[in-house]
Amino acid sequence: MEFYLNNEKIDVTIENEKTVGDVFKSFEINCEENNAAVIGITLNGKNITADLFDEVSKQELEDSMKFNFNIVTKDAIKESFIKLSELFTELADKMIQIPVELQSGKDKEAHMSIKVLADSIEDFCHVATLASLFQEYSIVLIDDMPFADFFAEFSPILNDFEQALKNNDTVSVGDLAEYEICPRLQAIAKTLKDL
Repeated sequence: MEFYLNNEKIDVTIENEKTVGDVFKSFEINCEENNAAVIGITLNGKNITADLFDEVSKQELEDSMKFNFNIVTKDAIKESFIKLSELFTELADKMIQIPVELQSGKDKEAHMSIKVLADSIEDFCHVATLASLFQEYSIVLIDDMPFADFFAEFSPILNDFEQALKNNDTVSVGDLAEYEICPRLQAIAKTLKDL
């Protein structure tokens, strides 16, 4: 049997495990003990989805099996949050500059900041989803709101922002960037920094 952790081969000793499910359970316990969480499993190159998990777990172990566990650690999440905090602080400053950039013909700079904003929010949502696997991160509040509520309120603003960009409405783009998006980015940055 071969075992991989995030696509890197590791040495594992099978003790009392008889089924694939036994291996899954042992690995899960080991992860919990080491502040890590499993985010994906492949067995013999096949992705084990939630609907396959129970069926595959019943299989007897065979010497030819190849397990790959993708994990995320609490430390990696914290590191990502620190980087995102710094990035959102920078982006908040850039959002304040967008009205000036648009009025002074620096559309390229403004659009680059907007692209970075979109990518960063996507990255943040991905990391936050992974962070929810850990108890202490699942209760994080942004502006005294749970993560889901904060983004439920923020999403329509981002949609309005996108619409204003499509309509080339520079006044709305500037106002939304400075008065709606910037404070929320600062709130996210502060929350992440305080973690």
